[in-house]
Amino acid sequence: MNLPTISLGKYIESFVNWLSVYVYEPFDLLSIIMDAAIAQVEKVLLFPPAWLMVVLFGLVAWKFAGRGTAVFTVLGLAFCLLLNLWEETMLTTALVAVSTTMALFIAIPLGIIAGLNNTADQIARPILDLMQTMPPWVYLIPAVILFSLGRTPAIIATAVFAIPPPLRLTNLAIRQVPPEQVEVGRAFGANDLQILLKIQLPAAMPTIIAGVSQCIMMALGMVVLAGLIGAGGLGGEVVRGLTRMQLGVGARSGLAIVILAIIFERVSLGAINLFQKGPQKQ
Repeated sequence: MNLPTISLGKYIESFVNWLSVYVYEPFDLLSIIMDAAIAQVEKVLLFPPAWLMVVLFGLVAWKFAGRGTAVFTVLGLAFCLLLNLWEETMLTTALVAVSTTMALFIAIPLGIIAGLNNTADQIARPILDLMQTMPPWVYLIPAVILFSLGRTPAIIATAVFAIPPPLRLTNLAIRQVPPEQVEVGRAFGANDLQILLKIQLPAAMPTIIAGVSQCIMMALGMVVLAGLIGAGGLGGEVVRGLTRMQLGVGARSGLAIVILAIIFERVSLGAINLFQKGPQKQ
């Protein structure tokens, strides 16, 4: 007995193709906006002399993560400069910055809604489970169909891939705010918006910042994969080394990616610790 088969992939492919043909105007507009955003961020990062940007990044690392991370940041970025990968490193940083910003603009508000509403939480959970278990390569396919090759599909795919961690942690953070604090706010006559802005969000901020850190790391990993669709940056260098079987090109680009990942992780963790210590000093 032959069981009937379901061509789910065929229906999804047909839907994405329909979008690319009949609903192309919003995607074209989004592509223009994303290209302009990444171009501006890249211009800002590449406009000052490289040594000045190294010093500025070192000062930011010192502010958030201490002297050791600042020294590593300066030495690591100087190493990228000496490897003649400065432009690629800054482009990767710009891609991570834009895609992370886009992901957080979606994830944090939705996480707050899910944290305040049980129905929204129940709807979001299976969707987030699907998004987090889907292989990252799959995100690149519809992005390329809708936006062609280049930086825009890389930013879109990276943002979508990076949404689940900050959304989940924002949801969790809102739900973990002690009910006693909320009740005290209501006793003093605060409305729901005031309770959210003055009680729940400040109390949840360390966990939300942890979600931001996870979002940055997810975005960095996806941006590297996005080198396959013409995003450029360090991911593009890795792809070039792979396609041409040039071990040296791939190795030096991989080292630069590791340096960026460590810097992003240490600085974001330092920001979390700074936020956690802040309320205790007051």
